[in-house]
Amino acid sequence: MTFVKSSPCKVNLLLNILGRRADGFHELETLFHPVNLCDELRFTRSATGIHLSCSDSALPTDSTNLVHRAAAAFLATAGIHDGVQIHLEKKIPMAAGLGGGSGNAATTLLGLNELFDRPLSVEKLDSLAASLGSDVNFFLQNKPALATGRGEKVQSLDKFTALRGTAFLLIHPGFGISTAWAYQNLARFPTALNGTPGRAAKLASLLAGDDLAAASREFYNSLEAPALDKYPVLALYQEFLREHGAAVALMSGSGSTTFAITRGVAVAETLREKFLVKFGRASWTAVVPV
Repeated sequence: MTFVKSSPCKVNLLLNILGRRADGFHELETLFHPVNLCDELRFTRSATGIHLSCSDSALPTDSTNLVHRAAAAFLATAGIHDGVQIHLEKKIPMAAGLGGGSGNAATTLLGLNELFDRPLSVEKLDSLAASLGSDVNFFLQNKPALATGRGEKVQSLDKFTALRGTAFLLIHPGFGISTAWAYQNLARFPTALNGTPGRAAKLASLLAGDDLAAASREFYNSLEAPALDKYPVLALYQEFLREHGAAVALMSGSGSTTFAITRGVAVAETLREKFLVKFGRASWTAVVPV
């Protein structure tokens, strides 16, 4: 029997870093929003071991892969001695700030729990997700969420009224930005490193209303400070998108993906074409209804 699950990505509507912690991580508050652009994972039971394959040869399939690590953690925690074959069909760009790898890890936990007749509780899955990475917990659910700590403390939220009928335009410039590099270089920008708490809750409250224009002024990403300093083309992208009708333009996560929010899919498609005419067609782009 083969079990198939979609693995979505995300954007950070806000990412506010609150300082460096004693354990080496950064304290943060972030507002996640799921994006219905998905990789696909196929799970099949096997006699023994973890056998991972991937449609993208650039992605390792050994124990350094988050899917492999998630499968190993699941099987060990559940006390399962059978093996599993997993195939990952990649559509989400890597090192893009879209959480593709984290989503794959969470989907692996959820998929294997179904494949093996749910041996682990929701609480145990949440604990495993936190051990795998800061964004993994968000992908155990499918709603907008406010996350704190290092990102592993997730509070699900209702869909945002202000985003009803809107669309995401995603633009990946063809290069990635290492999350580790982004956080390491944040130290050069003290204001971005030590943000004021409460910004995520404020934006969530505004988005729960119906005034996107008012909410748009509160979108923020601390990690833009090092990223846009090194890659000024990303700032040019945002300026162009805002000048041509985007209600919001921001970098997601540690980058390098820029996302725009537009008032509908047709507006996003028109904006995408304008962007490609201006900057060339080498970038990966996608339009996804919110």
